[in-house]
Amino acid sequence: FLSPLLADAETLGGPDPELAATMGFSGFGKKARTFDLEAMFEQTRRTAVERSRKVLEARAREKEDQAEKEFRSPYTDSSASASSATGAGSTLTQRETACNESEDSSDEGLIGPAMQSQTSPQGPAEYPDDAEDDEFIGPPLPPGFKDSDDDNDDDTEEEDNNPVKKIPDSHEITLQHGTKTVSALGLDPSGARLITGGYDYDVKFWDFAGMDASLQAFRSLQPCECHQIKSLQYSSTGDVILVVSGNSQAKVLDRDGFPVMECIKGDQYIVDMTNTKGHTAMLNSGCWHPKIKEEFLTCSNDGTVRTWDVNNEKKHKNVFKPRSVQGKRVIPTTCTYSRDGKLIAAGCQDGSIQIWDRNMSVHTKFHCRQAHAPGTDTSCLTFSYDGTVLASRGGDDTLKIWDIRQFKKPLNSAERLPSFFPMTDCCFSPDDKILVTGTSVKKGGGSGKLFFFYRETFQKLYEIEVTDASVVRCLWHPKLNQIMVGTGNGLAKVYYDPVKSQRGAKLCVVKTKRKERQAETLTQDYIITPHALPMFREPRQRSTRKQLEKDRLDPMKSHKPEPPVAGPGRGGRVGTHGGTLSSYIVKNIALDKTDDSNPREAILRHAKEAEENPYWVAPAYAKTQPKTVFAEVEPEDDETDKPEWKKRKI
Repeated sequence: FLSPLLADAETLGGPDPELAATMGFSGFGKKARTFDLEAMFEQTRRTAVERSRKVLEARAREKEDQAEKEFRSPYTDSSASASSATGAGSTLTQRETACNESEDSSDEGLIGPAMQSQTSPQGPAEYPDDAEDDEFIGPPLPPGFKDSDDDNDDDTEEEDNNPVKKIPDSHEITLQHGTKTVSALGLDPSGARLITGGYDYDVKFWDFAGMDASLQAFRSLQPCECHQIKSLQYSSTGDVILVVSGNSQAKVLDRDGFPVMECIKGDQYIVDMTNTKGHTAMLNSGCWHPKIKEEFLTCSNDGTVRTWDVNNEKKHKNVFKPRSVQGKRVIPTTCTYSRDGKLIAAGCQDGSIQIWDRNMSVHTKFHCRQAHAPGTDTSCLTFSYDGTVLASRGGDDTLKIWDIRQFKKPLNSAERLPSFFPMTDCCFSPDDKILVTGTSVKKGGGSGKLFFFYRETFQKLYEIEVTDASVVRCLWHPKLNQIMVGTGNGLAKVYYDPVKSQRGAKLCVVKTKRKERQAETLTQDYIITPHALPMFREPRQRSTRKQLEKDRLDPMKSHKPEPPVAGPGRGGRVGTHGGTLSSYIVKNIALDKTDDSNPREAILRHAKEAEENPYWVAPAYAKTQPKTVFAEVEPEDDETDKPEWKKRKI
């Protein structure tokens, strides 16, 4: 389909200026790059044929082994058939040869897995190519000769036999969350966004496709105020995020961090936790249902495990209450769903692991009373991808793997794995053959490590020294094939392999850092004041002597400020007072110069004004009030000789 275009490009000697002006760009009409399409198609066809041949040969070998065990034919028959085949080969006509070539070409064009071969009483029916490849025609091959296909097969077989080569740890990037412990990690199902939460109350959002080599988060928020983040997880569809923190109310955020719902808080004064609408104590863990996108699970220090619906924040859906051997309440420290969502598992402080049917909350379906040491916090429970095996990370420095159908005894156990955090977790590899967990260290006590165990034998396959702090969280994403690790010093590390891994960290490490804007690169800040300009500047006097003389004559400017009142008395300043109510009252008393020593005269002082302008009592009794008569005081000479009670007359 490109041949007419290529022919036009060859016949076109140079760019036509009129045509270039019409199209609007100067490069129109130049000779296009030529590609050898036949060579490209041939290379693609050979690659496809090689892959198909490998699959066919592997299946043919399996069929041959089965056929040799079931049907044994005499060697004489095989020699006779070989001689007849040789004779027939010598008498082949040109038409038969052409037919065989056409069949070979049709078989070579086969792409994808081969069809199942049908067995006959004489033996399995083989493909023509395989039959011709099995019969060696011509001189024997020299010793030590190996085909390239055999080399590739050996490499794949060696990788299958050695699971360490499947661990993507050749490269790493470090995301700086903060300075405190990264206690929660979450990746959406597609692997496009990572969320981290820590003891600093922050939740940060990282977009691998939008980040450059500077590795900066595009959003940071504190959804639960001053509560440490315990768990973060995207739903099965990736559109909402479950946030479990140190308070009693779990929150659900959308992809951009905006709140969607908040669980209700229960009544802490009710004894039976079934009758409360929500949790009444600190949350410990939470996770989403793997199949139902609206349902999630939380466990709390109030001794309950509750399921919730995103569309109903007023009350939980169901309540599961773990019980000890004596039937007493026990605190669940971690909880999870099975891969199909039919089972709910919880690890408790008494060392037990209890599993319920999701639809039956009364009695446990499976339980193990002595899974871990009593009094320790089981920090993580996770089911394998096939759903038959449960891994538990205990606070007793152990990692155990269980078959829930035989739940009395662990299948395997690993010890001496220190854990100082209540959320140290473990996870399975995407192929379900490796189990991963982290270890904790004290400050200055070495490096935190990531350990890889073979699931079948629990043999330690590999270890990675992450950093000089504890490894708290680990997450192996099945689509990206990348390992995310949260540490105790505020780092989130991503381990990947350029060949084995997909997208994720590979998208952002290849991008160069963006150039800073020119406004952000000013060498110094300029402060511009309007009055510094000449047109706004006030006129400056040439001599200050005249201004000082004017200020001396001004009584306000030349007045010395009064010193503060110190010591007893006011120093003659009556108006000086503090800012309190008592000082204000004292000031008013001092300024009040009226003499109330004679109460009669104090009343008669207002008599003339009351008579001329009556206001209170007189208008009401204007018609019936008699005329007021006051007695007159006669002055006497010998008033001083009389007793005190006879000096006044009314």
